[in-house]
Amino acid sequence: MISNSSFGHIRKKAEEVRNIEIISLLQHLGSTNDRQDRAKWHTRQGVICVNGQKFINWNRGTGGGGAIDLVMHLQGLNFKEAVAFLCNVFSCTPMQSVPNPPHLPQQILKLPPKNNKKLQRVVRYLRDVRCIPIQAINQLIQSEKLYADIKGNAVFLLLGKKKRTVGAELRGTYNIKWRGMAPGSQKKLGCFYIVGESSKKMVLCESAIDAISCAVLHPEYTAISTSGAMVNPAWLSRFLSNGCEILCGFDTDKTGEDMATQMIKLYPSIKRLRPSRHDWNEVLQQTFYL
Repeated sequence: MISNSSFGHIRKKAEEVRNIEIISLLQHLGSTNDRQDRAKWHTRQGVICVNGQKFINWNRGTGGGGAIDLVMHLQGLNFKEAVAFLCNVFSCTPMQSVPNPPHLPQQILKLPPKNNKKLQRVVRYLRDVRCIPIQAINQLIQSEKLYADIKGNAVFLLLGKKKRTVGAELRGTYNIKWRGMAPGSQKKLGCFYIVGESSKKMVLCESAIDAISCAVLHPEYTAISTSGAMVNPAWLSRFLSNGCEILCGFDTDKTGEDMATQMIKLYPSIKRLRPSRHDWNEVLQQTFYL
């Protein structure tokens, strides 16, 4: 039974975390934004639609409002556990007399099997539709950062310490536009990147295709995909402490601008680098057709 003092403490902490931006929370939990409908997010519980701080999961016929409701829904936690989870993740004052939420079983990374018969489809898509130079595509294939799966998806590997694979971005190459992450991907442990002329100058992009496009346009920078517009990737502070010059190159839509503003507020040394169009791949396509 929770005492009145414990309940009051939990309620106080709940007020601290209730209004955390649910977009930031979705990014932290590895959800991906739908490219065609920015209100939609692909989560482990299905597609949810976001309107401000409210959300609804049409797959499950349920919804809610605020960060606590979202954590309860996506992580399967009760109210007290959800508040503790948010306090731990977003570094508010630590909770007292409330145990840490139970550790969810860590998903095992399941990379889609490689299928070389589909590789030319991926190459044609990246070259002909996305206007990425064939030299850049071949370099990614040779370095084993890119391959095709049995469904013809482009698979971009996320690499962590010692170049260990920790996840993958997936991108559909057929008429229906689709993107996702390999099950068990851990974006906090690594990222997809293209090393530029300087390893100390970096541009953060929202996707692997945008990172590749940015690297083609700005070869002087190392281009990194955050696999979605994330405010504070776990590895970001390490790069900053190593003296790296970092630019935030997120998309020019509301999500990209909001996430960039929050990132720069958190790390004032980071500067904004806006694509001249919606994203870096659109800039590359425009440059290609000029």
